[in-house]
Amino acid sequence: MRRGVAFVALLSFLMIGGYAQGGINQGLVTIHITPKADVRAKVVSLWVPYPVSDSHQKIEDLDIQGNYSSANFRNESDSGTLYLYAEWRGEFERREITLAFRATVKERSAGTLVDRGEPVPTEVTRYLEGNRWVPTDKEVESLTKKITKEKEGILSKTAAVYNWVVENTYRDPDVKGCGLGMADQMLVKRGGKCADISSLFVALARASGVPAREVFGLRLGTKAEEDMTKGHHCWAEFYLPGQGWIPVDPADVRKLMLVKNLDLQKAGPHRNYYFGKVEENRIILERGSRGITLEPPQASGPINYFMYPFAEVDGKPLDYRDPNTFSYQIRYEKI
Repeated sequence: MRRGVAFVALLSFLMIGGYAQGGINQGLVTIHITPKADVRAKVVSLWVPYPVSDSHQKIEDLDIQGNYSSANFRNESDSGTLYLYAEWRGEFERREITLAFRATVKERSAGTLVDRGEPVPTEVTRYLEGNRWVPTDKEVESLTKKITKEKEGILSKTAAVYNWVVENTYRDPDVKGCGLGMADQMLVKRGGKCADISSLFVALARASGVPAREVFGLRLGTKAEEDMTKGHHCWAEFYLPGQGWIPVDPADVRKLMLVKNLDLQKAGPHRNYYFGKVEENRIILERGSRGITLEPPQASGPINYFMYPFAEVDGKPLDYRDPNTFSYQIRYEKI
């Protein structure tokens, strides 16, 4: 049995806000998922984060095909992240589902940054709190005091933290996927992938009194057609009162330094760019939530972060950081 769902009514909900034209990347994204499970598995559950439109990304023309038993959209309670929940009940020779949508994305640029000394809004203060993944305990606080010594104001402190992270971490290509995003481990190892480096930035920023959060997303292709299965990426944002959330990406600075064999001096242009801007090849899936419980609740417990598709086979999770053993494929076709 094959099902096709238009979700026309949902699309009006996804089209949030206007969309400004500029340098853009536009293409068709196709996510094909075939959860690896025994034919006799009783229940296979799948949760897939889905991007929503904002002033920098427009998501439209959603189409869903597959042989699932049921599927519907839900929202994660903490961050409001939209996701598809699909389920297969009973025996299937092959379980599959395909999500296709058109994405139009522009560069996210904060423009000229100005610290007006305004207070942090009450609704943003939650992003000053530490947790298991981004601790703000004595060790982190002590380091932050050294990093931001003699710095006043959110912008000045954030720049000091950003520069310290760029100068004192490195990209470790042996880390699986985007990493675990455990800031305390990064303080010791200093090497990791994008989630590790971004979470360290967030922890240090929060400990210095700067609201900050991780951003979990997916890089679009840059060629006419491209496999972007391994294109998931994590960066960060800090809150500057009067201007809002500002993107930063120290992890991509370190990645470019590794890939292009750059020292800190030669990486200067990239370092400057990624403090306040990220390019038009990425869509946002989720912001700021860690230790996530979805609906229905996962039998295996909370998810570290919600960026990859997540699936359970009779209550046991598949490895979402390894698309081959999961398995899923994400394709991009430029329009």
